[in-house]
Amino acid sequence: MIEAISPVNPPTTRNIPNALTERPQWVCWRLEERDGKPTKVPYTPGTERRASSTDLMTWRPFSEALRAYEAQEPPYDGIGFVFSSADPFVGIDLDKCRDPEDGEITMWAQEILDRVDAGYIEASPSGTGIHIIVRGAVRDGGIRKGKVEMYSRGRFFTITGEIL
Repeated sequence: MIEAISPVNPPTTRNIPNALTERPQWVCWRLEERDGKPTKVPYTPGTERRASSTDLMTWRPFSEALRAYEAQEPPYDGIGFVFSSADPFVGIDLDKCRDPEDGEITMWAQEILDRVDAGYIEASPSGTGIHIIVRGAVRDGGIRKGKVEMYSRGRFFTITGEIL
């Protein structure tokens, strides 16, 4: 584990939609160094075993992931939701588009947010990114283009509960 550049706030769980918390697709995560960069690594809640974004046997119900995170034995930096072909959700990750101090959002990201009719929108753990979760599907399960990533399976999002 590495020390976070900025402290990671505990998730605000009351803001996380029931449509997500009722699904057994939760993991815990730790900030670790990979190739000289910090990265968020998923873990099976309550264990030292890495979770897989493609192996449902490594995921747990929300309550179990939250309990493991809160117990901090072993220590984790947060909780996360895994996208699967069995759920109706798409995660859209907007990187480096928000000022964590004043919450100002870049124009390109605001244009995307303005097109979201219904969904869950939160700040990323760093505060500099935005996560959007909506109902839908992504061709081939995922697309990455510049500072925008979209996934409907095979990935996990850290969840902060810091709604925007």
